[in-house]
Amino acid sequence: MRCFVTGASGFIGNNLVRELLRDGHEVRALVRAGQRPASLSDLDFEPELVSGDLRDRASLDRALAGCDWCFHAGASYYLWMKDYTPMYASNVDGTRNVLEAAGRAGCTRIVYTSTVGCIGLPKPVNGRIQSSDETAVAQESQLSNPYKHSKWQAECLAQEKASAGLPVVIVNPSAPVGPYDVKPTPTGQMIVDFLAGNMPAYMDTGLNWVHVRDVARGHILAAEKGRIGERYILGNADGNWTMRETLEELSAITGLRAPKLRIPYAIALGAAYLNETVARITKIPPKAAVGAVRMARYKMFFNPAKAVNELGLPQTPPQEGFREAINWFQERGYIDRLKKTR
Repeated sequence: MRCFVTGASGFIGNNLVRELLRDGHEVRALVRAGQRPASLSDLDFEPELVSGDLRDRASLDRALAGCDWCFHAGASYYLWMKDYTPMYASNVDGTRNVLEAAGRAGCTRIVYTSTVGCIGLPKPVNGRIQSSDETAVAQESQLSNPYKHSKWQAECLAQEKASAGLPVVIVNPSAPVGPYDVKPTPTGQMIVDFLAGNMPAYMDTGLNWVHVRDVARGHILAAEKGRIGERYILGNADGNWTMRETLEELSAITGLRAPKLRIPYAIALGAAYLNETVARITKIPPKAAVGAVRMARYKMFFNPAKAVNELGLPQTPPQEGFREAINWFQERGYIDRLKKTR
């Protein structure tokens, strides 16, 4: 298949491109004009790079011409910005443009990368957290930051396009971990901070960890087997860990001591508001954003059974993803660079 991919230089998109090429597919990756992502430079067979912009419909029509599958993995992912208007333009308007262009190009499958942030939060049952599945409806109060809100709007748009006849399948990755987290993402930065001894305390939250390669495979499986209009959680059944459990696992892998101090939510939220106030003055992003703290108030545990049963989603132990991420960050000097800036 000839596959069109947005977000190829990002964490999930990078791994998706690698898996598509490994399967023998042709890959056409959307990049900004003049850009040649260093994150893809080590491939034996590089994808075809085409210039364009999510907000430029004409460039998308040119880029998608002749493609069979479309993977829209590109998104603006920030937990703090001075102005969130560009985020909504990319995540909502950009998604509309990509889906419509893929429809005009005659793509037989359009896989839209959403997030588990668009799925209803887990609820306690008899004192225990019950993992959410695809049927859980996200409440407005759950959309605790502009990123999640913009992605929720984009997912609603994707569902509308599927109902209107476009062959759209939605995937909702949980918290991916593994190699090629170039930026890095907030979860990748957590690993770097831990390795650099830059994490004195933690919040009582929880995430569903999944190997990023499984997430990439899940995208391909969604194109092959996914039902149009359905959404699939790309997570790991054994990956629902509290932050304390996550830090203990990192400690077991690295031999480094895990932080013992747990920060109460109210104190963390107050500190985040203060950090953002300072950030508006200094123009330097805050260490802790209000949206991130609000999101961490909940244990975000999810059940990927639908993707496992219908798509055959792999279930690589999350520990392997953490080991590969640690090795990747260490080999490329992320920890040393962070230590030098402290």
